[in-house]
Amino acid sequence: MAIREDQNRFRNIIKGRVRDDFKRYVTNGELIGKREDEFVKIPIPRVDIPTFRYGPKQNEQGVGQGDGDPSSGDASGQSGNGQGEAGSESGQHMLEVEISLDELADILGEKLELPNIQPKGAKNIVTERHKYSGLAPVGPEGLRKFKQTYKKALTRYISSGTYNPTDPVIVPIRRDYQYRTIKKTQMPHTKAVVIYMMDVSGSMGDEQKEIVRLESFWINTWLKKHYKGLETRFIIHDASAKEVDENTFFRTSESGGTLISSAYKLCQQMILSDYATSEWNIYPFHFSDGDNWSGEDTRLCLNLLKEFFLPNVNVFSYGQVESKYGSGQFLKDLQKEFAEDERLTLSQIEDRDKILNSIKDFLGKGK
Repeated sequence: MAIREDQNRFRNIIKGRVRDDFKRYVTNGELIGKREDEFVKIPIPRVDIPTFRYGPKQNEQGVGQGDGDPSSGDASGQSGNGQGEAGSESGQHMLEVEISLDELADILGEKLELPNIQPKGAKNIVTERHKYSGLAPVGPEGLRKFKQTYKKALTRYISSGTYNPTDPVIVPIRRDYQYRTIKKTQMPHTKAVVIYMMDVSGSMGDEQKEIVRLESFWINTWLKKHYKGLETRFIIHDASAKEVDENTFFRTSESGGTLISSAYKLCQQMILSDYATSEWNIYPFHFSDGDNWSGEDTRLCLNLLKEFFLPNVNVFSYGQVESKYGSGQFLKDLQKEFAEDERLTLSQIEDRDKILNSIKDFLGKGK
């Protein structure tokens, strides 16, 4: 029990460190490279256990102290020829500790005051889950708990006066047995997919893509907390669009013109083919620097949003990443056309320091 309390206290310390320095973890990307399944490794300064250390000798008089006198038989040590003094401070030691994505999501929600998501979809379909909820004196042998059974037997030995510390043999009997109990719970069956689209034309440089990579990691972390088994798809586009894997999404560089409608059309085909809008929670995210080939293509995008995306998805999110080569016009066109429509979320991301604000823009509606 004491070990478990120490572990919980240590984890609380770790989460406190992450909370205190949360913006740094969000903006520098060190967590993303250390993902392992449902956990990430967090580098933090090592927490040292307090210990006694000897300080430097002082010219204080006391028992067994003094200058020493060779003529009286005392041996006086001679100083060496070393240059400088040894440092008294220890170096900075880093410790990597694991923290779950659910715990990171909790910290993100707390820091940004995010509301819980209210899913749409097949709420009338339920999934039965089994959860270990306690202990019982009866049950299948596969669920017997050795530690709790032993404690029960030890308590019986002590209370009956038969416990012998010099020969501590404990033999459990049937009434000592303890078994895990299972509680059946029914949960709504909801399905969700995130579809990321990104402009990879020449004006979107490495820094712009890194901002998208960081932001998408935290968006996914939050959505996975609400949708277990979240699906993720990736689309890149310049003048044409194609589906790629995650690694290609963040590392592809293209050149040439930009037709945003090519990505929107491919995303539409993907939804119609694989995700029934009545059952799936659908989250399209589009990132660009705001340049589009023509006003005609922008009008086509606006029509796709109005007629297909906004009526069918949970929320459509557009993030405009600042680039010295981009005009930023597409954001202005969206703001003008959908000024009061809460089904569309817009965010302007000037640099890494604005990532947290942008995540709040995208997830702050709880949809």
